[in-house]
Amino acid sequence: MGADIALSWPSAEIAVMGAEGAVGVLYKKELEQAEDKERFRQQKMEEYRTIFSTPYFSATKQVVDIIIRPQETRPHLIKALELLENKSEEIPARKHGNIPL
Repeated sequence: MGADIALSWPSAEIAVMGAEGAVGVLYKKELEQAEDKERFRQQKMEEYRTIFSTPYFSATKQVVDIIIRPQETRPHLIKALELLENKSEEIPARKHGNIPL
């Protein structure tokens, strides 16, 4: 998403979609065939949260740069701001403008 540095606390929940929506998409057929649909849904939602919604999973996919304890937030933010203090970004000129439609 264009962030220069992504920090996360261990308790953060990071996912493309919520557990309920993901379970509805990923396990639609199994959910329809389950005897106890609600129990199956709850079990799969908990599995999704445990495996995919953690910052540790996001760190393995390089979405999060570092996982820090909450009490370490201030020093890490200061360090990040110092690192980016002199950053300059050149945006290329647009080749074509937007025309009103």
